Amino acid sequence: MSSIFSKIIAREIPADIVYEDDLVLAFHDIAPSAPVHILIIPKREIATANDVEPDDEAALGRMISVGAQIAAEQGIAADGYRLIINCNEHGGQEVFHLHMHLVGGRSLGPMLTRPKKRRST
Repeated sequence: MSSIFSKIIAREIPADIVYEDDLVLAFHDIAPSAPVHILIIPKREIATANDVEPDDEAALGRMISVGAQIAAEQGIAADGYRLIINCNEHGGQEVFHLHMHLVGGRSLGPMLTRPKKRRST
């Protein structure tokens, strides 16, 4: 079954595209969680990180290098940004076409809430 991202690749659904080559496509998230929030996707539909195959390594590497390039173009590289890939329900994945979030433009805080340390008595 085709994901919404596959429909964006096929130009069946509009998107604000910021980068495209033969392996990946990058576009602005429609519900950004930071001043800069761009999704970078492989053009081949891969459902989750669990479904990555050796032939996908070039596209996944390209996703990271494109993320760095876009971060520089968006002016957030020096202060920092986050690249996030979620996997399955507990990982927070909502669209089952592997994708990487590039988020930045403000301090993002800790990645996860850390458990409180117990005091020894």
